[in-house]
Amino acid sequence: MTVTPFLRCTYAVAKITILQSVKKACTLHIIDFGIDFGFQWPCLIQELSEQKGSAVKLKITGIDFPLSGFRPSERVDETGRRLKEYAKSFGVPFEYHGIASTWEDINIEDLKIDNDELLIVNSMYRFRQLGDETVALDCSRNQVLNLIRQLKPHLFLHGIVNGTYSPFFVTRFKQVMSHYASMFDILDTFIPRDNTVRYLIEREIMARQMINLIACEGHAWVERPETYKQWHLRNLRAGFEQVPVDPHIIEVCKKKFKEIHDKRYFVEEESYWLLQGWRGKTLHAISTWRPKEAE
Repeated sequence: MTVTPFLRCTYAVAKITILQSVKKACTLHIIDFGIDFGFQWPCLIQELSEQKGSAVKLKITGIDFPLSGFRPSERVDETGRRLKEYAKSFGVPFEYHGIASTWEDINIEDLKIDNDELLIVNSMYRFRQLGDETVALDCSRNQVLNLIRQLKPHLFLHGIVNGTYSPFFVTRFKQVMSHYASMFDILDTFIPRDNTVRYLIEREIMARQMINLIACEGHAWVERPETYKQWHLRNLRAGFEQVPVDPHIIEVCKKKFKEIHDKRYFVEEESYWLLQGWRGKTLHAISTWRPKEAE
């Protein structure tokens, strides 16, 4: 968050897009696939509290994979408690529903959707952990996209880690090294190697991802990113149409990138995708979709 603009830009895109949509709604229902610790929602809560007129009720359904052990929903539930306290401190009416489950096993009924809600589906950088066609022909990511389309949300905000990895080991090893060379280059540029926080980031996040990409096969191979062009085709096949990027959002993101004061970062729009990267290599991409109307 401190040395890269990626997450700040991502959170700003989601917040601005949602706020532009919520003006006439009484209840805003966000279904967040991969809510994790819910870091992106406090800024939205604060903005909702500052809107003129009656406060919009915020309802969040936080979805994530179950934890191993006796308390599979512990993190999802704890995220809900923190967000509830935050909403209370800003006087925003709030409701939370946590789901710890494999995503393809979730049904529409589990999501408790009301007819008078403005429904937004959000998933940032977590679809890469769903199985693709190398695991099953009717793969998890297609099943979840079909579920989202059936929900008929007002908008589907989709952020992806841009990359693709071969099923063949040697090729995949080279692809992993290429992607993570950029990540380590960013760390080397901004954070000393003996920094404790950097050590934790490398060990607990990056090393786990790299080991999974390189050393695991079949269902154990969890990290399976695709390029934004591949996701573009997948989303179209699932029955979505793309929403153009608001020029105001592009300007806000460019401003956040300038705050880092390093021209090696870039943010640009291409084919309605907002691309973010380093030294000319696209690392993340964000787009907005909606279900295609039946012809």
